[in-house]
Amino acid sequence: MQQTELLDEPISTESGIQGIPKRRRRPRWLLIIVAVAFITLFAWAPWVVFYTDWLWFKDLGYQTVFSTMLMTKVALGFTAGTLAAAFTWLDFRLALRLSHEPADVQEAGEEAGWEAGRETDSKAASRSFVINGQRIPAPDFAWLVGRLALPAALAIGLYAGLLAWGAWDIWLRYRYQSPFGEADPIFGRDIAFYFFTLPALEALTSLLFTLALITLIGTAAIYMVRGAARVAMREPMLGSDTFGKLRQFAVGRGPRAHLLILVAVMFLPLAGQAYLGIPNLLFSTSGPMAGASYTDINATLPLLYAQVGVTVLVAVLAAASLLRSKSGLLWVGLGLYLLTLIGGLLYPAIVQRFSVGPNELVKETPYIIHNIAATRKAFGLDQVEERELPGETALTAQDIRENQGTINNIRLWDQQPLLDTFSQIQEIRTYYDFKSVDNDRYRIDGKLRQVMLSARELSSASLPNRNWINEQLTFTHGFGMTLGPVNQVTLEGLPVLFVKDIPPVSSAPALKVDRPEIYFGELSNDRVYVKTKAKEFNYPAGDENVFASFTGEGGVAIGSTWRQLLFAARFRDLKLLLSNDLTPESRVLYHRNIRERLNQVAPFLSFDGDPYLVISEGRLFWIADAYTVSDRYPYSQPVGSGVNYIRNSVKAVVDAYHGHVRLYIADERDPLIQTWARIFPGVLKPLSEMPADLRAHLRYPEDIFKIQTAVYSTYHMDQPQVFYNKEDQWSVVSMVEKQGESESQVMEPYYTIMRLPSERTEEFLLLLPFTPKRKDNLAAWMVARADGEHYGRLLVYRFPKQKLIYGPRQIVARINQDPEISRQLSLWNQRGSQVIFGALLVIPIKESLIYVQALYLRAETGKIPEFKRVIVAAENRIAMEPTIEASLARIFGNEPSAAEDLAQTSQQIPRQASRVAETPAEQSAADAQSLAAQARQHYDRALQAQREGDWTRYGEEIKRLGVAIEQISKQR
Repeated sequence: MQQTELLDEPISTESGIQGIPKRRRRPRWLLIIVAVAFITLFAWAPWVVFYTDWLWFKDLGYQTVFSTMLMTKVALGFTAGTLAAAFTWLDFRLALRLSHEPADVQEAGEEAGWEAGRETDSKAASRSFVINGQRIPAPDFAWLVGRLALPAALAIGLYAGLLAWGAWDIWLRYRYQSPFGEADPIFGRDIAFYFFTLPALEALTSLLFTLALITLIGTAAIYMVRGAARVAMREPMLGSDTFGKLRQFAVGRGPRAHLLILVAVMFLPLAGQAYLGIPNLLFSTSGPMAGASYTDINATLPLLYAQVGVTVLVAVLAAASLLRSKSGLLWVGLGLYLLTLIGGLLYPAIVQRFSVGPNELVKETPYIIHNIAATRKAFGLDQVEERELPGETALTAQDIRENQGTINNIRLWDQQPLLDTFSQIQEIRTYYDFKSVDNDRYRIDGKLRQVMLSARELSSASLPNRNWINEQLTFTHGFGMTLGPVNQVTLEGLPVLFVKDIPPVSSAPALKVDRPEIYFGELSNDRVYVKTKAKEFNYPAGDENVFASFTGEGGVAIGSTWRQLLFAARFRDLKLLLSNDLTPESRVLYHRNIRERLNQVAPFLSFDGDPYLVISEGRLFWIADAYTVSDRYPYSQPVGSGVNYIRNSVKAVVDAYHGHVRLYIADERDPLIQTWARIFPGVLKPLSEMPADLRAHLRYPEDIFKIQTAVYSTYHMDQPQVFYNKEDQWSVVSMVEKQGESESQVMEPYYTIMRLPSERTEEFLLLLPFTPKRKDNLAAWMVARADGEHYGRLLVYRFPKQKLIYGPRQIVARINQDPEISRQLSLWNQRGSQVIFGALLVIPIKESLIYVQALYLRAETGKIPEFKRVIVAAENRIAMEPTIEASLARIFGNEPSAAEDLAQTSQQIPRQASRVAETPAEQSAADAQSLAAQARQHYDRALQAQREGDWTRYGEEIKRLGVAIEQISKQR
């Protein structure tokens, strides 16, 4: 009755329409359940990732890359998978049909009555087993195999599809290949065949052979399980049990024909693989160098041709056996094939040992020539310009004065001490971090100045309160940068800064930063949501923080509920659905780490490990170098992980605020980058479209230079006999022993601004010296030019072999042996301080060179390294002084012209340099003024040390004050 009353109650209506119940608002917990179910259901769905990736690529304007890659993968995977599954299923189905009647089995031997009856009689017993005295029927494997045939074929098709899916780049390179215009020295094929066609043929033959082999094994298994093929036992003809029972394989006519066809099919791609082994000889490593050697050409090559013929013969004999009741010819063919395999192992070894070994140099000379030419070409070393230096010119103060631009840009700050200093004086807040220090150059006040800079990025891991709102909505970006000259130091031993603080304060118009926010950088590796209701932290200002909103063009829109569901599923981020801070204009920024971002945009390129930040028209940009690499250049010597070809073909630019990515072709002669440009039209732009202000900051990358110097240390020898004997091999890098330690470190290439011998102006260079193998003296040095029309040119300056030119290790040993330097170092180390040695730099000046090494001091309880001394070594002279001009003055004498020029670039007091005096009186006055300024500095520092109770530093400054006073007296 109560139920009736309830049903009879009038139903509330909405909008006056009778009979339609009013909707009740769903409880929030129900929405949460639905959201969790959605995320659980779709988080692993590939289409969610594909679709959101498509949105990301579309936002950047690189949808061509995404669609081309995806469509190629799908087409290859579907085609290969479908054909493989169809081929396998048809074979399995045919095997099931032909094995339907087990009675069709016939013996393969000569006698027709070999205990088949006993086999048939015992069949039932063999298909059962006894448990506790009861015979239990065994599973019907024949029925089970029939059920598993289709799933097995589909699994094989899926495997083949995945293999083809992963070969998308091989197919595209083959289809859109660009010719090299160069032929290999043995077969006369264009090098493009080895880069593009050969990998595609290898992938195809490997897939076909694998498919044929798996199908053959699966088909044979079906026949065996279903009884259409079996191994039987019979008594030996002698009738003796001594030899036991003989095994014989029996198979029906239909299954036999089927298996023979599959054997023939399997040997055809095997013949193709043997044929492809012929061009692959050009990558052989069996000889004294990479590439085909005498043994490969005269012993292995004929055997490969024979192997191809025998393999085809086996396929023909397998097909011909269909017409015969016996398979004797097939077994003969298989024996010949096995014989060629064994011969391929033995015969080349015999030729190498007894023919090549006693006369290796004579026989290998033509192939060594091929290897040298190919290796130099593949690593871009064929255009290296070599120049000879006499090594007999002694530097003078006049030489120092004439190369003042080089002296002005000698780097006194090493990267790690400078990074530690930046972290202490410019991070401002704990959540900011400096990832690395980069080298670049800017034209300041009309002069080219080398600088070191570092981006101030946000580290979400260092936030004092880590939660979803702070990490995804509030703290979204870094702010500004720190930049300073490489050669200036403050009175406190800290770097001089041209750009510093928050907001950035710039001391030169060329370094002004109007858009300091860094949303994309080396540390940015987590997603953030921008253009939301939440305020974005911009930078700290006193007791209050300054907030701002992202106004950039980057990011994927997530304003709609559908987009929020998609990205909540992708990131498994339920809070994204529950947040009330999103607006219709909200966007998500992800793949914000520039390396990750570039790898997503251009997975066909390899990127340099050191991208660097550039100021251009008040904005911040990241420049990263990209390479095309391969292991397919014939006769080229592989290095590292097998790479034997490399080009710095692309310069990538990433906007630190908007996230825009631009790829510019830097080497249009590279056939690999030409091929990729044809695959992805419009993605790679010509370098002429890069803004001129950014082009002025392009530099030769370190990674490729390291590889080139490592290769050139051996391949500068272009004479076969010298190369074979390694008579003039250089060390890949110079080894520098750390002072006070037994371990050694590798000298890294370094950037510097200097004037090359015979050149008129200074330029930005990357430099690395060489020493002879297992020797310490200097043999040569290589530079990579980076400015203007000279960009990318490699020069090598060689010293004469008959004259000793001190190398880095020898200079370090002499520094350690210097009594004054050793005494000072011991004094510092005993006072609770740590002495830090900077990198030892080789600075070429005219046709000679000087060595420069900076020293830093860090207190035991402190974290800031302070610049203390600079060591300068030239020939047999060494000096350690607080400034580079003082060290140079001690070595080359305090000549008026030299002293006056050195005073212009005092590393201790940043100031504007005066012009060179034209008269001796003016020069003398300038010298006296400079020395007086230095004396005043030492006096002020001594007073400060006295007030602080630092009597060690007080004594040092008094000593320097005495030296300065003595020099002033000599000037009078």
